[in-house]
Amino acid sequence: MAEVMVRDGTWTFDGEILRIVPGHDRGVHKLRQLLGEVAVPLAAVGGIAYEPGKKGGRLRLRLREGADPFTRATRGRIADTADPYQLVIDADRTGVAEYFVDEVRNALVIEQVPDGPSDRYLLPGPQLPVTLPGGDGTATFDGESIRVEWNWSVESVKKSAGPQLFALRDLTGVDWTPSAGLENGHLRFHVRGSAHKLAPKHDPYCLVLWGWEKETRMAALFVAALVARLPHPSDASQPPALEAAAPAAPAPSGDGDPDALLRRLRELGELRRDGVLTEEEFITAKQALLRRL
Repeated sequence: MAEVMVRDGTWTFDGEILRIVPGHDRGVHKLRQLLGEVAVPLAAVGGIAYEPGKKGGRLRLRLREGADPFTRATRGRIADTADPYQLVIDADRTGVAEYFVDEVRNALVIEQVPDGPSDRYLLPGPQLPVTLPGGDGTATFDGESIRVEWNWSVESVKKSAGPQLFALRDLTGVDWTPSAGLENGHLRFHVRGSAHKLAPKHDPYCLVLWGWEKETRMAALFVAALVARLPHPSDASQPPALEAAAPAAPAPSGDGDPDALLRRLRELGELRRDGVLTEEEFITAKQALLRRL
């Protein structure tokens, strides 16, 4: 068995499973900690590399395309430090890391694991149920259906439509567009037989996302859990489960809009007042918002 144990986490490999356990150090991204232990079968591995740096280095695991719903759901949408398939290596563990890479590569050759795309998910995705608190409501996925409950900030069209319940069997995909600059993002559920013509804030099939760090973490888990249970991208008879591309860079004009900034700050203040956000969460969200300017 090969093992690398550092402050950032622990990776072990027994010849069949590469087991990833995030560390508990304050520097470890919270999304990795929420995702928890990940067991990657050798058949899902496309490659592995050790990238040396000035102080230590980094282990980077590459999974085969289509093997992991989490990778498919989050590509281009989360910070590099939130990637569970990277491990920061301390300076005194570089030799162990290089040995670990050799062991995995040798196993890939011996087992003749193909480097091409996988025709099915080889990892199960995040555990259920998973709840995503968004800007104008909360979505909960239990593996069979998604329930969306609106909050006080919802627009009148959504409020009139009432809570939404989408059966998994009726979903054809999900569109996750993270917030950019001062512009809200959204999560849009594509339901068979429905047409989407409304803006996200008015669309009952959409959950508005305000871009808080906590919200983004939960969106990553929520979408990955949903993608894992929707048709695989290799199924040509089905539409793609994840329909949005990685978000484009925010437009400079939006970042300098004082009205948009004041509106977002006011929204945060109301959430703190109503007990939706704790004082610590409010301060963190406010600082993140101001850093975008």
